[in-house]
Amino acid sequence: MSVDALIVGLGNPGRQYERTRHNVGADCIDELARRHGVLLKPGRDKALVAEATIADRRVVLAFPITYMNESGQAVRPMLKRYGLDQPDQLIVVHDELDLAPGVTRVKAGGGLAGNNGLRSITAHLHTQDYLRVRIGIGKPPSKEGGAGHVLSKLPPQERALLDVAVQHAADAVEMLLREGIDAAQRHYNGTTLDPSTD
Repeated sequence: MSVDALIVGLGNPGRQYERTRHNVGADCIDELARRHGVLLKPGRDKALVAEATIADRRVVLAFPITYMNESGQAVRPMLKRYGLDQPDQLIVVHDELDLAPGVTRVKAGGGLAGNNGLRSITAHLHTQDYLRVRIGIGKPPSKEGGAGHVLSKLPPQERALLDVAVQHAADAVEMLLREGIDAAQRHYNGTTLDPSTD
């Protein structure tokens, strides 16, 4: 079967990590699977996967079940399995400390912003030119609180904000597939989407 793109949501496996800030990328994959009527199942490459058609394009939705820091171990074999060799055939959805909670942005390539999942993928692929959908989670109050910040459960008000951001991120993935990177960047980066207005 011919596949047009691999959509990867980053996070950590295990119930203790569900609905934490660090797993918003995985939450986005769950939302896309729900929208398009598919079920994520264990695949052969250390990931839960589902094949779907989005915007008339065949895609694979994937959540690596490696830990975040080892995401590249799953992503590289999946790209090879599906014959995807162009950077823009990979869309990675991830949490972003440098964006305010609830903000969604789209970019092609760029730095790693301290995200170890991106670091692992970049190391395995030898490129950072893949597409990203970034979900803002905000910075911790102090540098020492980094791991606790991204892995802790959220206050209900902030969780509600991120739930809306996950919806926006799923919309952004669909727009990337339907209209391409330029249109998605204009839409998501040129305006401030206020999650509280949805």
